[in-house]
Amino acid sequence: MASLTSIATPYPSSSQALRLKSSGNTLFSAGVRSAAMGSGQKTFKIQCTSTKPAKPAAEVDWRQKRELLLEKRVRSVDVKEAQRLQKENNFVILDVRPEAEYKAGHPPGAINVEMYRLIREWTAWDIARRLGFAFFGIFSGTEENPEFIQSVEAKLDKEAKIIVACSSAGTMKPTQNLPEGQQSRSLIAAYLLVLNGYKNVFHLEGGIYTWGKEGLPVETIEED
Repeated sequence: MASLTSIATPYPSSSQALRLKSSGNTLFSAGVRSAAMGSGQKTFKIQCTSTKPAKPAAEVDWRQKRELLLEKRVRSVDVKEAQRLQKENNFVILDVRPEAEYKAGHPPGAINVEMYRLIREWTAWDIARRLGFAFFGIFSGTEENPEFIQSVEAKLDKEAKIIVACSSAGTMKPTQNLPEGQQSRSLIAAYLLVLNGYKNVFHLEGGIYTWGKEGLPVETIEED
């Protein structure tokens, strides 16, 4: 029987599954220092769950996201124009806020797909993130929803006319204090949509907060 005499140690920066093949008594692979084994050809797969996963959309540089949004002609509309487009041109308002906020009040006919959700997994990386939130007194840490696009695709096809909305929204418009605008959950969602082939994406300027402030109709959903 082969015996393991040393343990493969992944480098801290590695975040991929590593495939190791035996060659004599020593195994070598990117992200792994070494491991010695007895004779015999064996293949192993190691998942480095303690390391950070691929960069989420929120961490992509805002200038890069804004450039793509402008290139794809994503346009910001105010709440009254959004209401008109919804009524007259079959636009769908995609509310990307957490489900609880959506249920508390949303534009009539809006659909909800969370851009961020509560952290669900319990890998070492996720535990570390929970501890980081807890350090600041936040015990319901969130993460970018990895199923966001799949959930949207289940409800809306790529030709759908979409107005993306969040709480107060950011802006692509330059100002003196913000020469490149300011990102938000809805703009990050819009970026993901155009990146994945959606062709008719608009952005709700001012967000759901402004929708309510302007006295436009709001629907609520009662909790069971």
